[in-house]
Amino acid sequence: MDNVEDAVLAQNAAAQAAATAKHWLESLEAALRDSKAASLAALFVPDSHWRDLLVFTWNLTPHLGVEQIVAAMRTAQPLVQAKGFVIAQNRTPPRRTRRHGVDVIEAIFEFETAVGRGNGVLRLLADQPDKAWVLLTALDALRGFEEKTGRLQPKGEPYSRDFGGDNWLDQRNKSQAYTDRDPVVLVVGGGQAGLCIAARLGQLDVDTLVVDKFERVGDNWRKRYHSLALHNQIQVNHLPYMPFPPTWPKYIPKDMLANWFEAYAFALQINFWTGTEFTGGTYDDATGRWTATVRKADGSTRTLHPRHVIFANGVSGIPRIPALTGLGNFGGKVIHSHSFTTGANWRGKRALVLGTGNSGHDVTQDLHSHGVATTIIQRGSTTVVSVDPSAKLNYALYDEIPTLDDGDLIATASTYPLVVKGYQLAVEKMAQLDKELIAGLIARGFKYDLGEDKTGHQMKYRRRGGGYYLDVGCSGLIIKGEVGLMQFDQIERFVAEGVRLKDGTTHKADLLVLATGYHTQRELVRRLLGAAVADRVGDIWGFGADGEMANMWKRTAQPGLWFMAGSIAQCRIYSKYLALQIKALEEGLLKSTAQTA
Repeated sequence: MDNVEDAVLAQNAAAQAAATAKHWLESLEAALRDSKAASLAALFVPDSHWRDLLVFTWNLTPHLGVEQIVAAMRTAQPLVQAKGFVIAQNRTPPRRTRRHGVDVIEAIFEFETAVGRGNGVLRLLADQPDKAWVLLTALDALRGFEEKTGRLQPKGEPYSRDFGGDNWLDQRNKSQAYTDRDPVVLVVGGGQAGLCIAARLGQLDVDTLVVDKFERVGDNWRKRYHSLALHNQIQVNHLPYMPFPPTWPKYIPKDMLANWFEAYAFALQINFWTGTEFTGGTYDDATGRWTATVRKADGSTRTLHPRHVIFANGVSGIPRIPALTGLGNFGGKVIHSHSFTTGANWRGKRALVLGTGNSGHDVTQDLHSHGVATTIIQRGSTTVVSVDPSAKLNYALYDEIPTLDDGDLIATASTYPLVVKGYQLAVEKMAQLDKELIAGLIARGFKYDLGEDKTGHQMKYRRRGGGYYLDVGCSGLIIKGEVGLMQFDQIERFVAEGVRLKDGTTHKADLLVLATGYHTQRELVRRLLGAAVADRVGDIWGFGADGEMANMWKRTAQPGLWFMAGSIAQCRIYSKYLALQIKALEEGLLKSTAQTA
């Protein structure tokens, strides 16, 4: 009987949540139609948050506070003509839940605009259900230029055979050769960022070429260190249109992922030149095109004239080699972690690993597992989080929400202050779950922190691309003393035998691995496109003044230049919005290729 009563109560609660959300959306539409500031203001709490993805602003734009929200909506609505706000069908239904420590009624909705179709997320305060606390509006499709998914086969042509003409393989080879045309978009880098954006653009009929310096698609993962696997679970790492098989492991090994990337490029019919390096480019304002040069594996070069260049070579670009006193005197081998593959060849030797991020710890653990006497050197305080159970907390949403698309939409709804608050709450739980791990590391002399403003590893990644370790066992080795721990400020200088410490002793080593991170994308732009372009664009990655990622997934101050980077989940989500911007430009729906204030 209790189960029946519980089911009835749940049904009644769901119906009430749906009715409440429906009423608010109808009120929003009426207020937008009347364009009265008071009517709009009455729908939001004073400290409300609205994040717009291309609908009202053609940008990724946060708005904080009711006054800013009302002003922006009233300014944009005459051109946008947003209407038809309804609860989205066949998606996660409206329900009462808890977000960022606040009880809310959350609903996914859809609507129409003058140029396309949108969807979004609404969060009403549970104790003030007529007031919105969080609103997301996101462009989903451009009218008349929808993705080809589900309608690839033209009507009246049930078969793809062409007797006496080119078959599918002939057509693919000709398409990829670009002997008779230039690509509209040139994507530099063929990892998850390049593949996601190329797949999205392909479904929008935007001619796109990906170039990558490696010999095979997926080599950016395949060639990394032997023991590497993803640190987050499979359900958050699907690529667009083609999810991983349900038989795959929770944490995907690097070679498995690399081979999937190769299969993905084939299945999505992505034009891809392997063994091809982008060597530079200049932009012609008069023609709106780039003159871009690429060098192939045989040394030959090709000049292309795309309208758009997307740098998709990751948050981490060029390995950073720090200036280390006396390093030139060191008699052992020095490599950057970027080039490290396995410790098998160093068995019985002694190694130092400089850096305590993910790469530093993983390299250390790999060396130790091969019988190498290894010491890790810590330069600065590091956030350490257990992969299981703590790191999983950040992806609990994807266990709660039944579909990936709904999870992605809900995950993008929060503005910067709410992202910070959400991570702070999660980090509190992580610290409790990992208290024994943390205490053990501190007792060994490890410098530990919870991240700037106690937001943990996720915000470190977004702010600086590193400074944390997701523990898969190396912390235990450090705590037990099986791996040595040295602080960088103990070192006086490098010497032929290893490092001389300030106490006069020498720590001997045969190998030094520099897990010292990478230069930012801005340095890569400076080297490939020149200092003027790099200065015009400014910082890339990290948070901008508005709380959005700087110059990422959106127009920049340099016409025709875009940046696509991030985790697999970020690439899956934001490739959609980058692709829609380029399609809108190509179809004349968006006039300027440069970011405006």
